[in-house]
Amino acid sequence: MDTVKIGAFIALLRKEKNLTQEALGERLGVTNKTVSRWETGTYLPPVEALKELSELFGVTINELLSGKRLESSEYAAAAEENLKSAVAQSGFTLSEKTEYFKMKWLKEHLALLIFIGVCTNIALCAGFFAHNPIIIAAVIILGVVEYAVLNNKLMTYVEARAFD
Repeated sequence: MDTVKIGAFIALLRKEKNLTQEALGERLGVTNKTVSRWETGTYLPPVEALKELSELFGVTINELLSGKRLESSEYAAAAEENLKSAVAQSGFTLSEKTEYFKMKWLKEHLALLIFIGVCTNIALCAGFFAHNPIIIAAVIILGVVEYAVLNNKLMTYVEARAFD
């Protein structure tokens, strides 16, 4: 994240609203010196202030962290980059980063996981109802292979982001 660019964007948005640093600080419950430090890029506003700035200026937090207004085509890439940057600059431990990205991957692939689970259960039930041990064994083997493949994809995703 480019704190100077973010700060310049905050200053621009403040000026567009015809607010002084002091007036903005009063609205956010901080001093004008704090606003000045944000605008010069000395440090970033805290998360709570980003939310309030976003609402006040009519921009998204993603746009604030990008330091510019974003076109819809830029939005997803900027969001991912801002998220990576925020996580990298945070005080998160490696295990916390790993857990975060595991949950993110699982949420992104939830529909696929449910579909695979339903199909596997249907095939397993069919094997039981048909009293066919070959189908049951094949479904169990396929389930183990599915687990290994999906776990490998999950860990590849996590490692690529947690160690970034």
